[in-house]
Amino acid sequence: MPVLRQVPRSEVTDEIVLAYYQRLFGDRDPVAEPGTATGTPGDWWTIYALSPDIFKHAVDGFAVYRNPARSIDPVLRELGQTRAGWVKGSQFVFSQHCKSLRGLGVSEEKIASIAHWQVADCYNDQERAVLAYADCLSQANGRVPTAVFDKLKTFWNDEQIFEFTYITCLYDMHAVITRALRMEFDAREDPIVEVAAPEGFDAADFLSAPRSKPE
Repeated sequence: MPVLRQVPRSEVTDEIVLAYYQRLFGDRDPVAEPGTATGTPGDWWTIYALSPDIFKHAVDGFAVYRNPARSIDPVLRELGQTRAGWVKGSQFVFSQHCKSLRGLGVSEEKIASIAHWQVADCYNDQERAVLAYADCLSQANGRVPTAVFDKLKTFWNDEQIFEFTYITCLYDMHAVITRALRMEFDAREDPIVEVAAPEGFDAADFLSAPRSKPE
């Protein structure tokens, strides 16, 4: 479950939020009867509804990257969004954008290889370049070698590089927020926890533990 309160339909007064509730959930209350056509719980929408102006800002961001005025190849754009989701460990962002890639006709091999693109042979030079740049943005926090820009500039102009940068960083942010607030497919406990030692173990560290004697 998300860590924040979800906004039921009965509390929604903002027209934009209500329009999205109707579009995605019909006449249902998405808190009492969750679920969207894409198979998600839908609590991204009911959490963002806590702040209608932030809700509008977020959905306007969706419109920005879908705008026909965008000049970058949508497949290259989606590779960046999907890789950002994987790098940030957001199952929601990663999973949703795998579906978007599939909808654009990207092969199953390429989708399955996003996690290990560095050693995959299925990507062309442009795809490898944008995946490398996505890693610089999401994994290296914006630390980008000049050689990466040199490669990008062989097929993109400055406007296109800026578009990709903005959209990839936008989805890096979405991945972080979704994980932090445990929304959608990221509603799970952190898997990194202590594994209990055998009963009776009280050594200060594993090297000072008593050794078993050979039989």
